[in-house]
Amino acid sequence: MRILRPLTSKATYRRWVYLVLGGAISVPYLLFAAVAVPALLPFVTTLEQATVVGGLLTLAVLGGTAFLPAVHVLESTAVRELLDDPVPDAPAKPHTRPGRRRAAVMFVLHVGAGFVVSCFSLAAPVAVGLSISAVFTGRLFQTDEGEAVTVPTGWASVWLPVVFGAGVVLLVYAVGAAGGLLRRAATGLLGTTAADRIARLERRTEQLAERNRLARELHDSVGHALSVVTLQAGAARRTLRTDPDFTERALGAIEESARTALDDLDHVLGLLREEAPGRTPQPTLTALPSLVETTRLAGTDVTADLGGDLAAVPPVVSREVYRILQECLTNAVRHAGRVPVTVVVAVAAHELRARVANPLGSGTRRPGGGRGLRGMAERVAVLGGELSAGPVDGQWEVVVRVPWGSGR
Repeated sequence: MRILRPLTSKATYRRWVYLVLGGAISVPYLLFAAVAVPALLPFVTTLEQATVVGGLLTLAVLGGTAFLPAVHVLESTAVRELLDDPVPDAPAKPHTRPGRRRAAVMFVLHVGAGFVVSCFSLAAPVAVGLSISAVFTGRLFQTDEGEAVTVPTGWASVWLPVVFGAGVVLLVYAVGAAGGLLRRAATGLLGTTAADRIARLERRTEQLAERNRLARELHDSVGHALSVVTLQAGAARRTLRTDPDFTERALGAIEESARTALDDLDHVLGLLREEAPGRTPQPTLTALPSLVETTRLAGTDVTADLGGDLAAVPPVVSREVYRILQECLTNAVRHAGRVPVTVVVAVAAHELRARVANPLGSGTRRPGGGRGLRGMAERVAVLGGELSAGPVDGQWEVVVRVPWGSGR
């Protein structure tokens, strides 16, 4: 029957555990009140005043601790496990100030209701036991003044266990109702608000942007290194016996490219493991001469014209433009073959212009290509700059313009 369902429902007893947990949490606050009230007696005139002031202090302490992050985690876990998870999308720790206030209110309600229910839960079995014994002894309980409350023995007092037993049943219904009210309160207080959803979307967007950035880092750095290693390994194999000096230089280029790629890979993996950022300094335009020299060692004739103070470029612009130029050189080595490449970088007061050009070679783009150009476009878009790439007068040309500061 529906009216008996609370007596047999598992949800009722999970709610009971939830409320008893609130009662257990209230014990430290009761101990604080027990210490605070006697301590206030020298400053107030009566015990009643000390009790009122001590109660207010206890409530203030309860409200203050309700804002602790650990308390939010405890409360959200208890609601999830014992109140049938009314807000499955709620975060363990609210990220907004209104969310933290609502979580604190939920904790105070939990502790208050848990204290009341725990008191009745502890008193109920004692009362039932005393009522049963009173049928045989005629003695129900003893007052603080030492006077015993007596009842008739035998059948005349059988109604006492029945009444107290009915009280236990009513307590079960009360627990189910109180748990249901707290479950509804949790839905309103711990549910995800619009501000929480926006904050979550912002964090998710930041995570996706970081993953895309890491993907570009791996594509540009490791892709460039592998292209150089592949070409140099092939050249070293062909000249191993005929030109030992060239073979030694090729092996040196392989070693340097592999070491740089490993450093970059270690940096990216450290970020993916959520370790401290910046384990390995990321290359900037000041490392461009080294990149050009490594590309030359791969057998590509690179002419570089680097004008202006590369160190004066803002760090974020310097890092991203370096990766763009690295990708340009990688594409030239991979797709154009052994053709001359021209790199021109001009740094003005608030603007950087870069141009990479090479004759259109006989190499063909591999299936699935195009990620490099897309990555370069994304980097430039983030910086608020402009990028153009394509064939111009028999050459493949990439032009980048990035302003900053008052140059925007």
